Amino acid sequence: MAPALVKLALRRALHEVRYVRPVPFGRATGLVRDVYGQLERDFGMLAPPVALHSPSPAVLAASWVMLRESLVAKGETSRADREVVATLVSRENSCPYCVEVHGMALDSLGRSSEADPRAGSLTAGARAELTAVAFAFHYLNRVVSVFLGPSPLPSSVPDSARAKAKAVLGRFLRPVEDASPGESLELLPPGSGDFGWAAGNAVVADAFSRASSVFGALAVPSAVREAVERDLSTWDGSPPGLSRSWVDAFDNPGVRLALVVAKAPYQVDEALVAAAGLADRELVELVGWASFTAAARAVSVASLRGR
Repeated sequence: MAPALVKLALRRALHEVRYVRPVPFGRATGLVRDVYGQLERDFGMLAPPVALHSPSPAVLAASWVMLRESLVAKGETSRADREVVATLVSRENSCPYCVEVHGMALDSLGRSSEADPRAGSLTAGARAELTAVAFAFHYLNRVVSVFLGPSPLPSSVPDSARAKAKAVLGRFLRPVEDASPGESLELLPPGSGDFGWAAGNAVVADAFSRASSVFGALAVPSAVREAVERDLSTWDGSPPGLSRSWVDAFDNPGVRLALVVAKAPYQVDEALVAAAGLADRELVELVGWASFTAAARAVSVASLRGR
């Protein structure tokens, strides 16, 4: 657990979140308070990539349930192997923030991200755990690209101090020894989603089913749902390039934002967010839904490729 002063500094990192105002730790109540408590206990800090979801408590809980039961909870695979997958997926999705965070975690564990642990023969349980990590980070990379900058370290940290700051932060990302599987499930009601890739791990399957029910129940406009689901149904996971001309055919600003989040989150900018005209909760929910939908497609495409 982080010392009090470091923990306070990490909580203040929520000020780095853009476009929405997360619930401060001291004002958290109900489900938000419960998630924040588990997040600091099991992840070591009030991580902004999770806490930024707090304008929508159910989406906050869903994001934490996916992260905890994939990356943090004990299982057949090591935390180091899971951090490697998190880093590789984050690099694939051009998310420098997540690459830096999980690179620091790997450094603290004495590992690199060179060898993909998903390659080769795995038990069904191990495969489920590593696929769950990939799914969670296909989701989180998109959310982070929208709401956070390129580094977990505040811009106020001078270049001369960044290496030391990374070393300190990396120590708080070491695994918690008593993170038993399933302890986050009570945050959400049971779901009805079917995740065949998770068949080797009942807790992971339950976690992602519960999260899926949250995203499925969000009040995302039907025009946005239909356009994104139709577009992603034939998407092979490849980035569309630097231009945003591929979304110019859509007049609906909500559709444009959701599609860019899903396929090229690094292209989201202030103008695109402003055009959608959404309040904090609505914005978190639209970005979360688009990210979850794209993550599901990315995992499906990867499974067809044997990954």
